[in-house]
Amino acid sequence: MLRMGEVILREAVEKDLDQVTRLVVRLKRLNEEFDPLLKNVQNIEEACREYMKKAIESRDSLVIVAEHEGRVVGVLKAGFIDRVFYDPPLEGQIQEFYLLPQYRRMGIGKKMLEYAMEKLKDRVSFITVSFPSLNTIAVSFYQKFGFRPIFSVYAKETKPAP
Repeated sequence: MLRMGEVILREAVEKDLDQVTRLVVRLKRLNEEFDPLLKNVQNIEEACREYMKKAIESRDSLVIVAEHEGRVVGVLKAGFIDRVFYDPPLEGQIQEFYLLPQYRRMGIGKKMLEYAMEKLKDRVSFITVSFPSLNTIAVSFYQKFGFRPIFSVYAKETKPAP
């Protein structure tokens, strides 16, 4: 557990599930604003809850929360990717990262990322992250930590949206 003033960073536990789910839903709704191909499913809350429940329970995921006065205000979920064609064969990947707007620009996101990297460093040689390409705030944030682009993902719809 890492304490930062009034904000505590720690690994998520089952009792955090409702709050973590709400944050991930907010993240997915924000992503939807960046691109129509990121349209949320109707049962987004249920899907996020099941996804985060599995992650919290799994040894193959790392879920970190930022807690302030008993309230989860940030979440970071990382997982592992097998790289069968590359060496080193295991990649750490930040798959979800959301901090409530009123807690941004205070160094909390930075501390969350550093905490996650510290937790992951014994299992992986490098860490990747993906996010909507139009999220320039995320680009700037990760570049400050030395992240650099290694792949570009392009998408084309095969049928028009309903």
